[in-house]
Amino acid sequence: MGGPQRRRAAPGRGGAGRGRGDDAGRGRGRGRGRGVSLRMGTGKKGRAAGLRQRRGTLKRKDRTAEKALRAERALERKTIVLPGTPMSVGELAEVLGETPVSVIKYLMTDLGVMAAISQTLDVPTCEAVTEGFGKVIAGEDDDFDDDEDDDDEDIDDTAMEMGVAMDEDDPDTLQPRAPVVTIMGHVDHGKTSLLDAVRNTRVTAGEAGGITQAISAYQAEHEGSTITFIDTPGHAAFTDMRERGANTADMIILVVAADDGVKQQTADSIACARQAGVPLLIAVNKMDLPAADPGRVLADLAGYEILTEDLGGDVLCSQISAKEGTNLDDLLSKVLLQAEILDLKANPDRDAQGVVLEARVEKGLGTVATTLIQKGMVRVGDSFVAGEASGKVRALIGFDGKTRYKEAGPSTPVNIVGLTGVPEAGDLFVVAEDEPTARVLAAARTRIARERKSSSYQSGLMQSVSSLFAGGQKERREICVVVKADVQGAAEALARSLTELKLEDEESEVGIKVLISEAGDVTKSDIAVASVTPETTVIAFNIGANAAAMEDARVMGVPIEYYSVVYDAIESVECRMQEVLSPTPEGEYVGSAIVQEVFNIGGTGNIAGSKCRDGIIKKGSNVRVMRGDKILSESKVRTLRNFKAEVDSITTGDECGIGLLEFEEFQAGDIIESYVVK
Repeated sequence: MGGPQRRRAAPGRGGAGRGRGDDAGRGRGRGRGRGVSLRMGTGKKGRAAGLRQRRGTLKRKDRTAEKALRAERALERKTIVLPGTPMSVGELAEVLGETPVSVIKYLMTDLGVMAAISQTLDVPTCEAVTEGFGKVIAGEDDDFDDDEDDDDEDIDDTAMEMGVAMDEDDPDTLQPRAPVVTIMGHVDHGKTSLLDAVRNTRVTAGEAGGITQAISAYQAEHEGSTITFIDTPGHAAFTDMRERGANTADMIILVVAADDGVKQQTADSIACARQAGVPLLIAVNKMDLPAADPGRVLADLAGYEILTEDLGGDVLCSQISAKEGTNLDDLLSKVLLQAEILDLKANPDRDAQGVVLEARVEKGLGTVATTLIQKGMVRVGDSFVAGEASGKVRALIGFDGKTRYKEAGPSTPVNIVGLTGVPEAGDLFVVAEDEPTARVLAAARTRIARERKSSSYQSGLMQSVSSLFAGGQKERREICVVVKADVQGAAEALARSLTELKLEDEESEVGIKVLISEAGDVTKSDIAVASVTPETTVIAFNIGANAAAMEDARVMGVPIEYYSVVYDAIESVECRMQEVLSPTPEGEYVGSAIVQEVFNIGGTGNIAGSKCRDGIIKKGSNVRVMRGDKILSESKVRTLRNFKAEVDSITTGDECGIGLLEFEEFQAGDIIESYVVK
């Protein structure tokens, strides 16, 4: 108790001091902290700045470069480098990273090409398959490559065009075959007569007009060797047939009449031979005529760079008379000599390939295709495809129409029975693995052809619409026809000739539209198609119409015209075109007046100040206004005045004013014709 006492501070002063000091310290600390918080975290801008400091910007990054890099890498994965040379199906499948089966399936279903794994595909077909699988061909954007592609598109012997992948046979499997000789030349120069003399037949006597209008094939023997002959038409309408004959031949015998010389179809035949790349043999025919001049013929041929041996060239030539049968052995010997030089061989121990020369529909047999077998062996029972048609061989009939074969080998012309459709002349005939494969391939080709036609139609339609909106186009008139013929080649040739016809004047033009072009008799379906379009004519060439079709044609008013000579059919259609372009006026001509001046009479309209040229014109009579060859209007005379006096008629030499019902567009020089309808 005695020790010093610690004095307790007064509560107010000591507590207040500590409180102030502590509070001041805490207040200053809180004030400094609160002040920093206000500067950095208060408000939208402050919060955004804080977030940026902690986790970076929210602005979307520019990923264009990254996307471009990914696209480039994807393109690199899809880019395929092709060697630029033909490849087998197996090699192409390996390059694409696909199975050979998938490539073969794509070729069949999408391109209509039949191919095996070991067969070779040309460059354009390889490129089409590559693009079909979604791949990109390396370097295809280069100008140089574009030029090469354009050149490739001009080649007609690609697998896509032929519908089959061609392969080369082992040289050890090749055996000698008969030469295939096409006989060509101008119409009526004696081509078929030459074949008659070689075969000792009378084909020419049975042909309408004495001219060949279908392609045909025969065989003949000479010195123990077989020669296959293909006879082609010489008329201008059958250019396609001549080209097919040239493309299927090993050599061409060009027949030139000694009394006529080189003509237009002779020159066309020379052009076909050069395009096909086959050698020519010259047969100067009709040497038995007094007007024969072989020197002139050889000189004319020299103008086309055809130099015979007599003129120092290398073209073989024989001077013959098919009618008398003279010097034919010399011609056939030169054919065999040329064949020996060419060393013609083929492999008979493989599936057959050939070309359809002609197709037709025969009663009791159905569709029959005259086919030249080029390689391999075709047998009864084989499944095959020919263009868009397929089938199974039911019979092989010889060129004489009687002999039946169990099999036919290279260089043999044979009539094949068993098609489900009518192939086009010139289609490739190929034996297929089995019937389902043939049907699938034919269906794919039909679809591809339909798509091409649709695309062509759409293109033509757009072009027509564009020209219509552009203005300044002539009025287009069309005559519709249905073409039926005995053989497909004749139907094709006639249809092409008709579509090329065109007549025009200053204001309009007339063309031909072929609705159907087929082989076979006229049927009810043909009449039904023709009845849809008014004024459609059915042209029956070397065939008839069945009873049901004739009855429907009579009821529906569809005319059927029958022809046996091609130029008669063409001339008839040309006459119809002229009638459509410049119709022949109806009624009996009575008189006419020429418009000299046009007067406008208030309340009356335009009056034609005219002078009667001949005959008589009566008030109320039927008239037509002609401007050149065109009929502007058909009307009736409303008013007829002569020197301000209304008259009932005028005669030759009278001047008058003529007013017509519902027509006032007169011009000086117009002709007003009066006629009477009986």
